[in-house]
Amino acid sequence: MTDDLQAILESKRRYRQRLAARPLAEKLRMLDALRERALLVRPTSSSLVREEPPTCRGKAGGMNRAERSEPA
Repeated sequence: MTDDLQAILESKRRYRQRLAARPLAEKLRMLDALRERALLVRPTSSSLVREEPPTCRGKAGGMNRAERSEPA
């Protein structure tokens, strides 16, 4: 492993430890700030591709074996 990569990984490890040691309230404030930033950079709703959610037939997995084998 190169010295540069090792230094980067060690820096990330220390940063994660510092984040983990912070109080929960501070972590929640950071999360709110990240959400606000994400809203600013997210594309407008008119440019989003919307997909329909999968239909559920009330069974785990959606269809039984016979239903899956039928041609569509």
